[in-house]
Amino acid sequence: MVTAVTSFGRSGLYDWMIQRISAIAMAAYVIFLVGFILSTPEVGYEQWKDLYSQLWMRVFSLITLLSLAAHAWIGLWAVLTDYLTNRMMGAKATVLRVLAQVVLGVVTVTYTVWGVEILWGF
Repeated sequence: MVTAVTSFGRSGLYDWMIQRISAIAMAAYVIFLVGFILSTPEVGYEQWKDLYSQLWMRVFSLITLLSLAAHAWIGLWAVLTDYLTNRMMGAKATVLRVLAQVVLGVVTVTYTVWGVEILWGF
């Protein structure tokens, strides 16, 4: 059985599913934005304001923002665990990995809160 070390999912399979679902959400968002830009003759402030003033677009953007945060956290955890724990053995590697995870976790949460504030105007 695979145990959760990321504290984000219950197992490796659960983290894998989160990454796949979040990737689909982000891809859908990018495809939509590219379609919007290509189908709108003049893209300016008014068009962006009209688009993002709609509730469904804010929700779609929020889902994408949360997907990005989850996807990034799981990916960063995997890379940090692989390169800072498995490749460099010892207490120094563990301290370095934990420090990197804390810093990147704070950055991820900060950007997520900032994004929510931008979307919803709190």
